[in-house]
Amino acid sequence: MEILLYVIGIVFMLIGLGLSIGLHEIGHLVPAKLFGVRVGQYMIGFGPRVWSKRIGETEYGIKALPVGGFISMSGMYPASDGRPVRGLFASLVQDARSANDETIAEGAEERVFYRLPVFKRVIVMLGGPVMNLILAVVIFTVLASGIGLQQGTTTIAGVTECVLPAGTTQSECEPGDRASPAAEAGVLPGDVLVSVDGVPVSDFAAATAIVQASPGDTLDMVVSRDGEDVHLSITPIAAERALTDAGGQPKVDEHGEQIVAEVGYVGMSAQMGFVPQSIGTGAVMAGENVARVAELIVQLPVKLWNIGASVVTGSERDPDGPLSVVGVGRLAGEVAATDAPILNRFIFLLSLLGSLNIALFVFNLIPLLPLDGGHVVVALWDGIRRAWAKLFRRPPPPPVDATRLVPLTIVVAVLLIAMGTLLMIADVVNPIDLLQ
Repeated sequence: MEILLYVIGIVFMLIGLGLSIGLHEIGHLVPAKLFGVRVGQYMIGFGPRVWSKRIGETEYGIKALPVGGFISMSGMYPASDGRPVRGLFASLVQDARSANDETIAEGAEERVFYRLPVFKRVIVMLGGPVMNLILAVVIFTVLASGIGLQQGTTTIAGVTECVLPAGTTQSECEPGDRASPAAEAGVLPGDVLVSVDGVPVSDFAAATAIVQASPGDTLDMVVSRDGEDVHLSITPIAAERALTDAGGQPKVDEHGEQIVAEVGYVGMSAQMGFVPQSIGTGAVMAGENVARVAELIVQLPVKLWNIGASVVTGSERDPDGPLSVVGVGRLAGEVAATDAPILNRFIFLLSLLGSLNIALFVFNLIPLLPLDGGHVVVALWDGIRRAWAKLFRRPPPPPVDATRLVPLTIVVAVLLIAMGTLLMIADVVNPIDLLQ
C-alpha cells in the first residue's frame, strides 16, 4: 500500500507539472494566434514525440520528457538577407537563421512574430509566465479560502490548571501554584469562544491578541457551551511566554531564536483545524512565494555550490534550496506515503504544485535568452531603438536580429542543463528530507 501511495504522489505531481507546462504554453499560444502569428507546433515536453495531432496549421503534441514545453512561432527573428555571416560563431548564427527561415511559410510572410508591435510581442512572451502566476494564485486561493489554513480554532482544547513559569520542566501543578486565569474564570474544554472584551472572534489568534495586550485588565468573555452563551470574566496575568503565530508555531527573530515576551496570559489552548481565510489570502501567499523564489534565484550560484559540496561530502541539504523534477517527484511520493491524514497530504501536494508554478513564473522572467524574459528584453530594445529614431526623425532601424545572440543563448542553455543535471544527481544521492 505504501508503494502504491508513493506512486500516486509522483503521478499527481507529474500530471500537475504537465498541466502547468501546458497552461504556460497556452499563455503564449492564445495571444500569438489572436495577433495573427502562424504557430506551427504546440508541444508539452522534449525528446521523442509520444503523441501529436494536427489541427489546422498547428501540430499539438506531447513528448517524452516533461521538463518543459514550447510553441514554434513563425519568424521569431527577421528572415536572413542571404549575406554570409562572419565571425567566430558564424556557423552557429547561420544555423539559427536557417532554422528561423524554415518557420516562415510561403504565403504567410506577414504572419511572423518579429513584425508585431513591441507591446504585442511583450504580451505574447509574458503570457506563459503570467499563466503560471494565475494558476498559482488559484491553487493558493483554494488552499487558503476553500480548504483553510491550519490554525487554532475558537474551540477550547484544554485549560491549564495553574501558572507554570516559561521554560520550566515542571509538567504538573503542585500545591501552592497559582491557578490559571482561565481555570479561575470557569473556562472548560469544549467551550467555543464567541467574543473577548466585546470583540467577536473568528479564530484563536484573534482572542490571543486581545488577551496578550491586556495583562491585569478584567475582560468580558462569551463562550458557547452546550448551545448556550455563557458570560465569563477573565483577568490575564503578565507572564513571559513564547510568542506564536496564527498556526500555533513559535515566532523566531532574525537569528532563528524563539521570541519570548511578557504578555497577557490566561492558560487555555485551542483545537487545531482548517480555518478558511479571506479571498485575497491566496494572492498574498503567491506574492510571498514570488519574493522567496526571487531571493533564491539571486543566491542561486551559492546555493548550487553548496549543493555540489553536499553531493561530495554527504552533508545535509538546505531545505529551502532548489529541486529538480526528480526531487519534486520524490518529495511528492514520500508525502503521499506518510500516515498523515489524507487532507493534510493533499494540501501539501497542492501547495508544492503552487510553489512550482511560482518558480516557473519567476525563473522565466530572467532577462536572458532562451528564457521568456530574454525575448521580452529583445522586444523592448527593438522598441527603444525605433522610438529613438523617431524622436530624432531618422529612418526606422531594421528589426533586432537576435540570432547574433545565439552564442550567449547556447551558454545559458548549457548552464541550465548543467544546473538541472546537478540537481537531479543531488536529488538522487542526497535528497532533501522535509519529513524528518
